[in-house]
Amino acid sequence: MAASAPETDLRVGFIGAGKMAQGILEGMLLSGKIQAQNVLVSAPTDRNLGKLKGSGCCTTHCNNTVVSDCKVVFLATKPHIIPGVLEEIFSAVTPDHVIISMAAGVPILTLEKLLPVGTKVLRMMPNLPCVVQAGAVVFARGRCAGQQEADVLKGLMSECGLCEETPESYIDIHTGLSGSGVAYVYMFAEALADGAVKMGMPSALANQIAAQTLLGAAKMILQTGDHPAKLRTDVCTPGGTTIYGLHELEKGGLRATVMNAVEAATGRAKDMGKQ
Repeated sequence: MAASAPETDLRVGFIGAGKMAQGILEGMLLSGKIQAQNVLVSAPTDRNLGKLKGSGCCTTHCNNTVVSDCKVVFLATKPHIIPGVLEEIFSAVTPDHVIISMAAGVPILTLEKLLPVGTKVLRMMPNLPCVVQAGAVVFARGRCAGQQEADVLKGLMSECGLCEETPESYIDIHTGLSGSGVAYVYMFAEALADGAVKMGMPSALANQIAAQTLLGAAKMILQTGDHPAKLRTDVCTPGGTTIYGLHELEKGGLRATVMNAVEAATGRAKDMGKQ
């Protein structure tokens, strides 16, 4: 794979076509980093391939066809399916391939053991907002993956949102924080809007304002670089509405409950790796 090759000419394959694969692909296509005709996706049935066909991507039911046609291959299957998939594609993988796993809980060491010696392996964990180019992605390199392979992955993912290389030990934490954390935020947004509905605001308007509130708060953290605790304090005035609301959240154990959720999801990701 030539380092000077334009990303738009890069042939990229996906083994697996579930929601996460579709989200990553849509983010990549929206960014213009790759062309739909240069994408080949495999899945056992047509159930998840129809939408990708509609986007102009090529599809197949054969995993080996993906590996033979594409030098950069994303493994986007369920974790328990990974061993069978790697056994299937083993003979088709060459030293030129870059294999990128998105499977939660499957460590790099396991991937390298199940692939030919010397295979360039990276492990990444995205989250679903990659589909709207506002995702959070972390990745780690295997023993044979170098800076060139890391740069290819960053190039493909950078327009999908935040993309950071980290130690592999952070990936399961990221799963609990951001991969699963999206659902925590949706639940919080729902609760915010429900509170407004209870007080008399129409549901559609309440949902819209709740979403905009979360978006604005997140942008302030990213753009100011301030700790969330400082920004929270900035909103509070003595005897004002916010401190009364925060007191109720503290009584409900919001912070401890969210911390417990991250811990539980991280633990589950680690358990999946052991299995």
